[in-house]
Amino acid sequence: MAASLEITVNGQLKFENPYVLGSGPPGTNASVIAKSFDLGWGGVVIKTISLDASKVINTNPRYAKLRSRESNEVLGFQNIELISDRPFDTWLTELKQLKKQYPKKMLIASIMEEYKRESWHEIVKRTQETGVDAFEMNLSCPHGLPERKMGMAMGENPDITCEVVKWVKEVSKIPVWAKMTPNVGDPTVPARAAIAGGVDGISAINTILSVTGIDLKTLRPLPTVEGYSVPGGYSGQAVRPIALRQVMEIARVKPGLELSGMGGIETGADAVQFMLVGSSTVQVCTGAMMRGYEIISELKEDMLKFMRDQKFENLRDFVGKSLPYFTTHMDLVERQLGAKKAKNNRDAETWKGDIAKETDSLASN
Repeated sequence: MAASLEITVNGQLKFENPYVLGSGPPGTNASVIAKSFDLGWGGVVIKTISLDASKVINTNPRYAKLRSRESNEVLGFQNIELISDRPFDTWLTELKQLKKQYPKKMLIASIMEEYKRESWHEIVKRTQETGVDAFEMNLSCPHGLPERKMGMAMGENPDITCEVVKWVKEVSKIPVWAKMTPNVGDPTVPARAAIAGGVDGISAINTILSVTGIDLKTLRPLPTVEGYSVPGGYSGQAVRPIALRQVMEIARVKPGLELSGMGGIETGADAVQFMLVGSSTVQVCTGAMMRGYEIISELKEDMLKFMRDQKFENLRDFVGKSLPYFTTHMDLVERQLGAKKAKNNRDAETWKGDIAKETDSLASN
């Protein structure tokens, strides 16, 4: 039997493949969303919408890149971009048109509102009338609008997270995912709060609050807007190890919970790793911005090759398959002692002056 990339999430969301464009510039209007569907993306999370877009004002420039010292390759990407500045009513019209044009594609509305029950009720009720397939609550945008208790300012507080999820679940007729912030000490704390509120799935991670660098000619931080800047959200391949760890931790909170993993996915191999630690779908945003929507063909082929090589027929065959192999450091020590392979582990035996070579000798890859 040939390997299949199809997967059903929350019992009703039928993705033709697990690749979803993450909320941000790749899903900023109906035209580009339609293009992504035509190219073969399994779903799209639209750029976050709110009831009053007039309060959203972006800057230019709003991006900064961290590059490799040797190849100039982009390793990390910082943004200070806000949510959508397009009118809410315009979005409602476009969402309705998209579902009519692409009834089998998964269209997920990213929503964010102030700390008001009536506002969350209104945005949910009006948006779900368009026929969108699910909601993703943006509880994690790391910059902009904190004075309105929106985004990360809401999601870093477990009590508020639980309360707001309950508000949304009171009126939503479709699955609700909560997009969590990585900018907390323990990512399972807000995730547990969202679960307690009744959320149907978790998306993780959003971007990491950062300062990409300082321009050594002007002595001003990047990205520089009229000489000034603010910390922004960091993404790209440099964040992938952090994202994998946080997704893994959240996956172990509630086995079987639907997770949509993201953070530095640029290849099919990257995506597979997120699925191995519990993600049933994966989201790509910065990768698409760097390489174009056309990256989807390569992503799908990479995953199919992995499945053929490992003899997996369905995605569920390997979702979470690596989770049992995460343990404690004490357990690692006991396992190594039991295998009689514990040698050259003492500092005095390891570090003798050739630090680069000695470091390499301790690496597993």
